[in-house]
Amino acid sequence: MAIITLTTDLGDKDIYQAALKGSIYKSLPTVNIVDITNNVAAFNVQQAAFILKNSFHYFPDDTVHLIGIDTVYSDHTKYLAIRYKKHYFVGADNGIFSLMFDSPPEEIVEINIMQDLKFLHFPLADIFVKAACHLARGGKLNEIGLPVEEIENKMNLQPVIEKNQIKGVVIYIDSFQNVITNITKEFFNRVQQGRRFVLNFKRNETITDLSWHYNEVPVGEKLCLFGISDHLEIAINKGNASGLLGLNLNDKVIIEFQ
Repeated sequence: MAIITLTTDLGDKDIYQAALKGSIYKSLPTVNIVDITNNVAAFNVQQAAFILKNSFHYFPDDTVHLIGIDTVYSDHTKYLAIRYKKHYFVGADNGIFSLMFDSPPEEIVEINIMQDLKFLHFPLADIFVKAACHLARGGKLNEIGLPVEEIENKMNLQPVIEKNQIKGVVIYIDSFQNVITNITKEFFNRVQQGRRFVLNFKRNETITDLSWHYNEVPVGEKLCLFGISDHLEIAINKGNASGLLGLNLNDKVIIEFQ
């Protein structure tokens, strides 16, 4: 069965999500629609990119990932369909793809499907659905658009090495209020080289050991680990790390090696 995933900022209380899903089912009744999330903060391409980048590879090859972030029509808007690592992505060329992809896509086209004027304010339910369903049926990219060489580029904020330190920032806070930084496991291991470390963050809090799982410390105690995204997380066992530790998006964290 074909799969179309949704990553959007449509929320759960308005008609938009229902209109989008209804349009998909009307076009392709047998498809399996999977919500990755419809609760991305409005227009937040960085948040959407982090979520989709760290989840799409769990799906089967040829899954179609429909991205509904900052898609409102304008004269300068480009809508793209992309083949990357045996998956398809349909979304606006607003920088999200450059934030998601670690290597060049196999194929990119600018979608040239005719826009239905009654959906001009909501292209997700029109152009995006037509493109996604075409691909879910096994259609080719070159049948819905012309090749594009480049995509809009946005830069992920990278951790910085200074002497015996890594300086990073908070890039995501999950539903459990775990705090996720831009320091990856690969980057940490490359710099650490077996040395002991102290993780410093707000309120003069420190952590000196990596945990393998959340229950490795007593309930209510703080910890750090590399989670499912392979990014360094700061958490509290069965607690609210963001709120209790005062950590918010873009806050700095520093790892000192000894």
